[in-house]
Amino acid sequence: MFFSVVIPVYNRPQEVDELLESLTSQTYTNFEVLIIEDGSEDHCKEVVKSYKKELDIRYYFKENSGQGFSRNYGFERAKGDFFVVFDSDCLIPSHYFETVNNYLKKHSLDAYGGPDRKHKSFTPVQKAISYAMTSPITTGGIRGNKNHAGTFHPRSFNMGISRKVYEETGGYRITRMGEDIEFSLRIINHGFSTGLIPDAYVYHKRRTDLIQFFKQLHFFGRARINISRFFPSEVKLIHWLPALFTLGTLFLLSLPLWNMPLFDILVLPYLALFLLIFVHSWYINDNIFIGLLGTVASFTQLTAYGIGFMSELWTKLRE
Repeated sequence: MFFSVVIPVYNRPQEVDELLESLTSQTYTNFEVLIIEDGSEDHCKEVVKSYKKELDIRYYFKENSGQGFSRNYGFERAKGDFFVVFDSDCLIPSHYFETVNNYLKKHSLDAYGGPDRKHKSFTPVQKAISYAMTSPITTGGIRGNKNHAGTFHPRSFNMGISRKVYEETGGYRITRMGEDIEFSLRIINHGFSTGLIPDAYVYHKRRTDLIQFFKQLHFFGRARINISRFFPSEVKLIHWLPALFTLGTLFLLSLPLWNMPLFDILVLPYLALFLLIFVHSWYINDNIFIGLLGTVASFTQLTAYGIGFMSELWTKLRE
């Protein structure tokens, strides 16, 4: 099987360099790489040129249109049987394409997704953020789980689609604010089969500090409401949990202002959750400092998503 790897990029030449370096070590090499520069000011053209001898690679520069439409731009020019999408801040383990190729020989999938993991080179903050985004205790843990309930929805940081899927769906219909969720739902509604390939994981670097992480998760919360504009039934109870957590936190913090005696009782569930996440993060990362950072990242994730979710919900209700 021949794969076409489509990577949209915006002002990230260093990360593209690291990603391409990881692709040079693949044990299965029947793939091409398309780098779609989405109107960047800090170009990666020279980085791409340096890999011409090691990879079957092409570089395209286009006006900025967002990552969804940039992926479509790449799909239109791809030669492969399967189109694979990575975020530019990913590192790809050497077995990735061999794993995917072998899996697709045995399982008939039209679209697949893979999990993300932390890499040993990640900073403590990146490892903490990776924990928050993959932990079963947080809402991040509902993605990339081999025990995932219901139909699996691939996400664009690590997913693949057959050429037929692209030809019948037309690719991404929106370019930001949940574009991968909308695309996955439409793939499924077209009757195509989807699934998780557990060992087709990538190392997703994500954000490098908690302020950037907050902004990213705030955007994710808004994106879930944006998806409901296309698929109203796709806002489920689990998507409300960060908003409920945020509202509960605000209520708890307001109690001393009203001289209400409930604070000591209501704070106990928060302390229990804090302790649970701390111990689990410490165990997973085998580092007490990252355990603490993982707790802070998890609370940041829930709060940021909840605020974004509620703000976009308010905007939608006013439309």
